[in-house]
Amino acid sequence: MPALAAGLVLAACVATPPVEPPVVETPVVEAPVKPLSYLPDDTADDPRDLNLVGDQLPPEPFRRAEIDYPTAEPPGTVIIDTGEKHLYLVEEDGRALRYSVGVGREGFAWKGTVAIGSRQKWPRWFPPKEMIAREAARGHNIPEMMEGQIGNPLGARALYLYDGPKDTLFRIHGTFEPKSIGTNASSGCIRMANADVMDLYERVGVGTRVVVR
Repeated sequence: MPALAAGLVLAACVATPPVEPPVVETPVVEAPVKPLSYLPDDTADDPRDLNLVGDQLPPEPFRRAEIDYPTAEPPGTVIIDTGEKHLYLVEEDGRALRYSVGVGREGFAWKGTVAIGSRQKWPRWFPPKEMIAREAARGHNIPEMMEGQIGNPLGARALYLYDGPKDTLFRIHGTFEPKSIGTNASSGCIRMANADVMDLYERVGVGTRVVVR
């Protein structure tokens, strides 16, 4: 302690000003997880697109974000991890947009590499005959076709998945049950909150490669 005190006294007696340390700029490091905004789109040209944020958002832990995501798949690829219940849109420089999804319940899970064969806004819903029969056996009568509207099981947007020229009958689509995001709830389709599927819809086109794991 005496040696330290003496050093402080001597330093206080120096007439020349102390040398300022050089200014070192801290490099800006992009956050590994960047939450994305859910502001409503005031430019919507379809009145049905308005007010689909509000109570249609996925639960807080399942909000979309931009993240670090190294992968061998090229940018523009959609990767769906059914175990994690996440959909990734691969970007440049090892990044990706991450969305949370609902996936097939037990017995309806699947995997493979397909492509987006068609894109529809406010799609009509044509449930498979097997689904109609299955639901009828449970006492639920569902129509053979439903117009695109609030409450339609396909939500505000649908991306139709094809294996070559063949429609797989699986879709990436919206849902009016956002609380089902992050769960095993569908008959094999990939569910997204309407706000998320509307965002993804604007980023992908027909021919986009989709890898389901």
